[in-house]
Amino acid sequence: MRECPPLEVAGLHARLRSSPFASHADALVDALDAQAFAHGDARRWADALAALPDVVTKAMPDQDTITAQFDLPADDTELMNAALGEMRPWRKGPFVFGPTFVDTEWRSDWKWQRVAPALAPLAGRRVLDVGGGNGYFSMRCAGAGASAVLNVDPTLLFYAQFLTAMHFVPLDNVCMLPTTFERLPEMDDFDTVLSMGVLYHRRSPLDHLADLYKRLRPGGQLVLETLVIKGDDQAVFVPQGRYARMRNVFFLPSAHALKVWLGRCGFHHARVVDITATTVEEQRSTQWMPFESLTQCLDTDDPRLTVEGHPAPLRAVIVAER
Repeated sequence: MRECPPLEVAGLHARLRSSPFASHADALVDALDAQAFAHGDARRWADALAALPDVVTKAMPDQDTITAQFDLPADDTELMNAALGEMRPWRKGPFVFGPTFVDTEWRSDWKWQRVAPALAPLAGRRVLDVGGGNGYFSMRCAGAGASAVLNVDPTLLFYAQFLTAMHFVPLDNVCMLPTTFERLPEMDDFDTVLSMGVLYHRRSPLDHLADLYKRLRPGGQLVLETLVIKGDDQAVFVPQGRYARMRNVFFLPSAHALKVWLGRCGFHHARVVDITATTVEEQRSTQWMPFESLTQCLDTDDPRLTVEGHPAPLRAVIVAER
């Protein structure tokens, strides 16, 4: 077993210093909240990382199921699965690590298939993945040829899962910063910025869009995926209380209204490339995410509604340029 990068600043700093973001390494680490690694389960997740087998893999980050091919004896597989289990819930994926299929809550590959056709060719591009969770989409960008990818997400569990994926699918050009997007230091040279599943969690969505704009170089592309409602360019829904059992959902605009918002924030050529209702086949409970999922958030008599009586989740993908 090799020594895995620990859940501490030193391990992150070392990774950044050997990455395409080396010139920003000090500023990126300085941007971390003082409590970034103080989670009560951090030691448990670090122990799980240390228990992963030291293997030589054939890595395939360009597959819908991000895959690391390697052989492992049954006893070692059991130990690996126990370590992976310590990092539940696995939300974004799926992954294959050797003999183990990590069937995540989200079929993120389905979302990628909707997003990918709208992306400017990623070869050689610098990508910022805002709120990217465990880095599934960051790895898909790398697999599509991006030269440097930075994932920013404050959830330490997702950082542990990211390090797990990097253990089996080593990508030197992909980094994760476990902090909020708002703490990211000044970096305005990204060719592509992803904000997927983030906007509806923001109390001030226009401020979020303006911050995304600042991160792009002139001519760079924003890829925005968020919950929307049906309606014209004035339609915006603000839930009172919860939405689909979530406390932190604030603004659900129509796709038309979202294009207006993007224009007000300086973006050009905003266009809707996909609108898809989320189904219980795409988001569901699994062995690797055994808690409540979309099924428990929908009205049992009318799945077109949430349990609160709101329109059921509808997601749009919109791209625009700076």
